[in-house]
Amino acid sequence: MTHSNTVVTWVDARDGLPRSGTPVAAAITGRYPADSAAEAGSDTASGEEFWLVRPMYFTSRHWSEDGTEHRDCFVDSDGIVRLPYGLAGEETVTHWAELPVLPGGTTHMVFGEDVQAALRNAWGAHPLA
Repeated sequence: MTHSNTVVTWVDARDGLPRSGTPVAAAITGRYPADSAAEAGSDTASGEEFWLVRPMYFTSRHWSEDGTEHRDCFVDSDGIVRLPYGLAGEETVTHWAELPVLPGGTTHMVFGEDVQAALRNAWGAHPLA
């Protein structure tokens, strides 16, 4: 087993945001299921509160499928937009950290014919099955 360790530095989303296009680990807080009581004007919250980490990317401008424009937001692989903590939203990003680079490399992504060489490098030149 190859041991690839990395240090994560969390940034409070109230203190600063990543560069546009940056892939990040985002700490998200909210309630599940979503709090429909709050939408109806009730003072009582429903659902269970959570705080979890999801891979996302940050962008300075994003258009949702319905055409809504969002600025300075985090977007997950399903296209769900989450805003930095303190802004309006059911689920907000409290902290973020840049994702580590790929094992044995210096980049976050490799495509095409370079993938097999990068995998061999990460696995210490063991043959692929």
